Amino acid sequence: MKTQSLIALAVIAFAAAARAEQVAVPVHPALNAPFYFTLGAFFPSTTTQAQLTGNATGAGTVIDLEESFNIDNQKTVPSFSGRWRINHRWRVEADYFEMNRDNTRTIDRQIEWGDQVFAVNTSVATQFDFSDLRVSLGYSFFKRPDKELGVGIGLHVATYDVSLTGSGGNGQGEDVLAPLPVLSLYGQFALTNTWAVGLRLDRFALSYDKFDGSLTSLGLDVLYQPFKHVGFGAGYRALAIRAEVEGDRHILKMRQVFQGPMLFMNVSF
Repeated sequence: MKTQSLIALAVIAFAAAARAEQVAVPVHPALNAPFYFTLGAFFPSTTTQAQLTGNATGAGTVIDLEESFNIDNQKTVPSFSGRWRINHRWRVEADYFEMNRDNTRTIDRQIEWGDQVFAVNTSVATQFDFSDLRVSLGYSFFKRPDKELGVGIGLHVATYDVSLTGSGGNGQGEDVLAPLPVLSLYGQFALTNTWAVGLRLDRFALSYDKFDGSLTSLGLDVLYQPFKHVGFGAGYRALAIRAEVEGDRHILKMRQVFQGPMLFMNVSF
């Protein structure tokens, strides 16, 4: 009888512990809501090197745009993202931001840009527009209500519009659209029902025909969602791009790094 009582107590204790464990598992909307959208502000600092070489001359000056033309190396820009969980493991997501900069400055050295040569003490207007659209299809190979790990494949569609124009109106510009395929690793972890963290790494490297380049992207988020459908977050983003694109008349070489904090509001349902 005593043994049976102990067994009964053990079963009850085990059931209570299992129930408590189930209750204790946090359920955060970022890991479970079918739709998740953010709108925020990105505060990147950036360094940019560019070179436009004429195929005929083979000459082109390597330019540090922030230093040579005093264009902003820090700026506040809007950012957008969205995610659709197709089912328990599959998801589609997208992110977008753009950073457009321009300035006019009298240069203190000769600059060769494509087919143009800008002499010392020339007033040069610089325009540098950049945007990045990231789309990805992800598969969570490990998925629980409070945590997930996954891999993805997608594109970073980077666009560049770069031009230098002298005071006499002579100038040279180059537009580049570069859809860069990437492989991704991601993870999300619910700390409580209202707090969660997320991490993502994208990587790409390719040399083919008239293109050579690489891309590395890192995202880290801390999420706070005190309401059923609305929450807030803070994050960090880093994006490094190296690209060399050969056109019919010119070769454009770019090296660029963006990095900085981000604040956003999210809606999930």
